Formats: sequence, structure tokens, C-alpha cells
Amino acid sequence: MCGILAALGITGDAEKNRREILQLSRLLRHRGPDQNSCYQAADGRAFIAFERLMIVDPTDTGRQPFRIPTPEGNIAWALNSEIYNHEVLRATKLADVDLHSRSDSAVVGYLYQKYGDTNELWNSLDGIFACIILDERTGYFCAARDPIGICSLYWGHGADGSVWFASEMKALQTKCTNIECFPPGHVYRSSTGKLERWFKPDWISLENIPKTPVDLPLLKQTFIDAVVKRLMSDAPLAILLSGGLDSSLVASVAVRHIKEAKNAFDPDHKLHTYSIGIKGSPDLIAARKVSDFLGTIHHEFTFTVEEGIDALYDLIWHIESYEQVRAAVPMYLLSQRIKAMGMKVVLSGEGADEIFGGYLYFHKAPSPEEYHRECVRLVTRLHQWDVLRANKAPFAFGLETRVPFLDKQFLQVAMNIDAADKMPNLSVKPDGVHAKLEKYILRKAFDEPDHPYLPDEVLFRQKEQFSDGVGYDWVDGLKEYAAQVVTDDMWESRFDRFPEHPPRTREYFLLRSIFQSHFPHPDAIKTVPQGLSIACSTPEALKWDPEWENTHEISGRAIKAPSIIFTP
Repeated sequence: MCGILAALGITGDAEKNRREILQLSRLLRHRGPDQNSCYQAADGRAFIAFERLMIVDPTDTGRQPFRIPTPEGNIAWALNSEIYNHEVLRATKLADVDLHSRSDSAVVGYLYQKYGDTNELWNSLDGIFACIILDERTGYFCAARDPIGICSLYWGHGADGSVWFASEMKALQTKCTNIECFPPGHVYRSSTGKLERWFKPDWISLENIPKTPVDLPLLKQTFIDAVVKRLMSDAPLAILLSGGLDSSLVASVAVRHIKEAKNAFDPDHKLHTYSIGIKGSPDLIAARKVSDFLGTIHHEFTFTVEEGIDALYDLIWHIESYEQVRAAVPMYLLSQRIKAMGMKVVLSGEGADEIFGGYLYFHKAPSPEEYHRECVRLVTRLHQWDVLRANKAPFAFGLETRVPFLDKQFLQVAMNIDAADKMPNLSVKPDGVHAKLEKYILRKAFDEPDHPYLPDEVLFRQKEQFSDGVGYDWVDGLKEYAAQVVTDDMWESRFDRFPEHPPRTREYFLLRSIFQSHFPHPDAIKTVPQGLSIACSTPEALKWDPEWENTHEISGRAIKAPSIIFTP
């Protein structure tokens, strides 16, 4: 994946505009430090700049923006993407076309040339993407984003009516009168001037309550397929390992099934796993145990509260949010170390908690119907939460994150399971051995005692949210630091300084102040999710318990739920 900046329908001096766009594109170079280029339309009114991270086809034939010359004008396009089925698309829909590139991103422009900009085009792509296509034959352009929004994308309008798109908001601040988060699963078409949803699975409607009983073998195989396809890489690949269920399953499946991947990097050698935490933290201990079991080459790093606090200013510039900071800091610090060791791609475990209801507050769900609706709300908002963190924190150092749990096919299976099968109930043991923990059906899908994917104490380890699992000292230390630096006078002035969504704690006052210093554009605040949360819930779920009313605390420690926890 990479960084994109596009300006379409821009007026003024073309040469001056080109220089300015190249300068703005430099703000995205951390996303693609390997190569950069800029496409300029023949009339000088459209530009697409690209910052490249070389992962698939690391040659000049994979250089973007791509173009197809025609007598009537060029078709130009750029993608921040991983299209996992690009070889299938070449062999089927583009069998009679010479693409001149092995890059997975190359297929999109040729599909557009052959079939046009249709919802079928975007639905045919199995992967993640943020895409811009410019057709100089007609002046038409479009932009599209993957189903869940794993690839970041923002857009806005210039004072001259031009339309701008960028992988990160920072590249738009000085040129756009308005800035918005480009919604996942949507396409913008210049012919209509409107956003249209192209991704329309049955599960995405809150009114559609699934009743399909869980099929454990199907759930298992679909997840294995999701991991295997994400081993596609011409560059070194590793795995983020916290020692919790989700990242451990990703690691275990990758280790066991890497030989099934047709295009994995160095499949004959051991995979590398990485973990980070405060010294002695639960995640470090658990990750070491998982690595020993799987036989990976494991790298363990620690950080101090002071190092985490020192990273805040740069981190918030990169993630463009004041939410997810607790979890983003350790991920940011770890990503720097991983990239320094030569890796370019990591697999991570985001998404499972949202799909299966893995957070502790789900114990209070009043019904299967509301349980499912909360899962849908969480999954469809991930682009502003965990997915945003998982994309932008590692990309601060040119490190790409892949998230198998958010695979399109896996979502289709998992999000159509009857929520009654997902709901935890610690008072019962469906298999006669294990209590029905959060994500029980996922655990059981990989429960193979004769050939275990994971040790039992890991497979049935209860949830630790990443910011807690890396060490409670980090969360507590951040709160204490904020209490020191946000003076009483500053705190009393919060309603004047932040009249829109004033912070509720000194921690958020601190983070919001840093955010505002980086992103003074009046629309910047609108790209950050608002509303209260208990242990990573949506605001709507606060209705589940009267004690949660008017509460905002994202730590899992905010929940008083029954628990049975394996101690590593």
C-alpha cells in the first residue's frame, strides 16, 4: 500500500499547481518511501501524485500512477491497495489483455477500460483499496474505497470547485474548503457528483437479523483462506503477536498454512513475530508462550511510560485522531522497530472482537437481535477506530498492516451467523469442558486437541484490550501525566477552548490539544468519532446497563463482568 493525492478539475497555472501538489504529496511520503511520481492530465487540470511502498512487483512496471494511452486520451489511475485475487482477474476477466505489470493494482484500470465504472467492477475485487481513476477521453473520474475502509481515504473540495482526494487528511488542509472521511464501500462518480454505496451485503442492514446456525468447519476454512491470501508479498512479512486469541490465531494459521500460499515471501523459512509492552506486561508473557508453541522467530520489545508520552505529538499527527491513542502508541513504537529490521508487511488481528462480540460489555447484551446490531455498528465504524490505528500507526514508518478477520468472504460467513450462537454465557459449557467465553465459536472452530493450533490456555484466554494488555502502567501513566500538565485553569477553560464536543477528562484535553495543533481546519474534528463509550462500545450500547449512562471509559477495566481468566 502507499499514499495518494489527487486534484481533479483544478484551475490556475498548471506548472505552479504541479509544484504545490508535489509538495503536499511529501506529507504522505512516510506511507510510500520507496518511489514517488505524479501524473498530469494533458489539459493541466488534473493531477494524481503517488508515494509508493514496493510490495508486489517491486520494479518500474509496478510504478504508479498507471496509464493506458488511447487515441482519444489517457486512462490514468492510482491505487493504495492489495488486490488478492488479481491473478484470477487476469486469467478470467482480462485474459485477452496485456497488462505490462505484475502489480496487483494494475488490473483495476484495465477492468475499467473493458467494463466501465460499475458496482460489479468494485465487487469483483477481493482485497483492500483506495482508488482514483481519471478518464481523459471524456473527463470522467471516480474514486472508490474498500468495503470496511482498511485503506484510509479523505476527500474535499477546493474553492475553485476542484475535487481532492488523499490517503491522509493532512495533505488536504491547505487546499480544501471542506474535508470529509470518504466512506467505506462507496464510490464517487463525477458524472453524478454523488457518493453511491457499491458494497451491499445482506448483513450490513440493522434490520436484517441473521438466523443461520454456526458452521464451525466453514468458519475455520474461510478464516484460513483469509490468512493465506494475505501472505501474498514480494517483500519481507511478519506478524504482530499480542498473545491474545486473535493475533495468536493469525500467527498459528500463517505458520501452519504458509506453504499453501502461491506467492508468499520466503515460505521455506520461519515466520517472524513481534510483541511489545511495559516490562512484565500480560501480552509479553502470553506472546512468548505462543511463539514458543508455534516455533516462530520472536522479537520482544518493551517501552516505558515516558517513551509513550514522548511519542504522543508525532503519533497524533500520523493517526489524525485523538481516539485510539492508548492502543496506537505501543503499535507505533513497535512498528518503528519492525521496519528497522527490514520488514514491510505485518499481519494483525483487528476485527474479531467486532465481528463476534469479543468485548466484555457484550455480556450485558439484552437480546441476540441487539447483540447482532451492535456487531454491525462496530464493524461498519471500524475505519474510524481500530482499522484507522492499524493502518496509520504502522504506516508512519512505511509498514503495511493486513487484517485477515476483515476479509470480505470471512465477513459474509461470520456476520450471517445467528447471534445466539455468538453470545457469551459463562454459566454453560457447550463442549463439557470450556465455558462459553466471548468469541466462543471462533475458539471452537480451531479447537483441535490432536493437532492443536494453539495451547488451550491461549485458545480460551479471556479478552485483554491491547492498551490494557501491554501493561496497565501505560494507561495509568498517561492519565497521571495528563493530570499534571493540564492545569486547573486549563481545565476550567475547556468549554471555551473546545466548544464543540468538549473533553470529559484531562487525558482527552491533552490529546485534543495536540490534535488541534496539527489539524486546525474546522472540519478536522468532524472526521473523529464522537459519543460516549464503555470498554470500546458504541454510544448506542450504553443503554444496555443503567450504570453506563453518561460514561466514557474505553478500558476493559470499566466493565464489571463475570470472568474466568487463564493466567499465563
